[in-house]
Amino acid sequence: MTTLAPHRRGPGAVPVPGPRRRSIGLLAALVALLVLLVLSVLIGSTTIAPSVVWDALFHPSADIDQFAIRDYRLPRTVLGLVVGAALGVAGALIQALTRNPLADPGILGVHAGASFAVTVAVGLFGVRDIGGYLWFAFAGALIVTLTVLALGSTRQGRSPVVMVLAGVCVTAVLGGAREALQLTDAAAFDAMRSWNAGSIVGRPLELLWPILPFFAIALVLAFTVSGPLDAMALGDEVAVAQGVRLAPTRLLAIIALTLLAGGATAVAGPIGFVGLMVPHVARWIAGPDQRWIFAYSVLLAPILLLASDVLGRVAVHPSEIPVGVVTAFAGAPVLIALVRRKKASGL
Repeated sequence: MTTLAPHRRGPGAVPVPGPRRRSIGLLAALVALLVLLVLSVLIGSTTIAPSVVWDALFHPSADIDQFAIRDYRLPRTVLGLVVGAALGVAGALIQALTRNPLADPGILGVHAGASFAVTVAVGLFGVRDIGGYLWFAFAGALIVTLTVLALGSTRQGRSPVVMVLAGVCVTAVLGGAREALQLTDAAAFDAMRSWNAGSIVGRPLELLWPILPFFAIALVLAFTVSGPLDAMALGDEVAVAQGVRLAPTRLLAIIALTLLAGGATAVAGPIGFVGLMVPHVARWIAGPDQRWIFAYSVLLAPILLLASDVLGRVAVHPSEIPVGVVTAFAGAPVLIALVRRKKASGL
């Protein structure tokens, strides 16, 4: 498997979309996201008329349907929007940072590190508030990110295959340790069963407030390093020649990745494959410019997450499938297809 530099020249070069196509695509993604937001509020175990949704938002009453909208579906939709955007940008960041088209916070073990750290916080230290175990999630995500980057490094540079294998191994080890820890206090972790599968069900909006500042900082950092990451995709020597400071760029990218992946895992559990699929679609539409990839990821990832969540609600009605399970069903074939391809998109 080989990877492609973003701005290849000569025969066989990948055409770079113009600003018009990028802008139209971004507008179409925004419209699709708005449609998914509406569907996410309307679709559930019971059918609720749009007029009831309108009244629930602007003329609240004690009606039971309004209660379902305000306290259940609306928080679920907002959570899907925020967590989806975080996962999408985190995936784009880790693919650009590692120059690995197979990279994803789930595949490389970042989610496993954050979720194991949350399990430790809950099981060993009795932390029940997200303001407390959020810091554990950040620490777990950071430690695993640095570990996988180190394990994936060879004398010839970072190997995408070795990095994926390292991430799979770390995920397996931490997953087993997490399950063992949960068995020691089943009562404490009973409420976290849906969280373990990756879910945005039953999470109050109050859970989002502690992580929103961190997400905002991470997005600013991501767009700040987008230009240097474009240069680094051509090789470290070329990037240095263009004046890029490699160490600070990598440090800021890792901080942003840690905040996004750790925060998303803390609030919704380990939701995999969103960060794998979305950046590839973004590159296909917008080309290799990281600024556009990040912008598209902010919109496309919530579309994927909300669509998966809506599908999970209706697929086995009246029961539901956690969104993390749905994204895994969709993402596994994509991963297999990427592994079998001789050339992966624009990295």
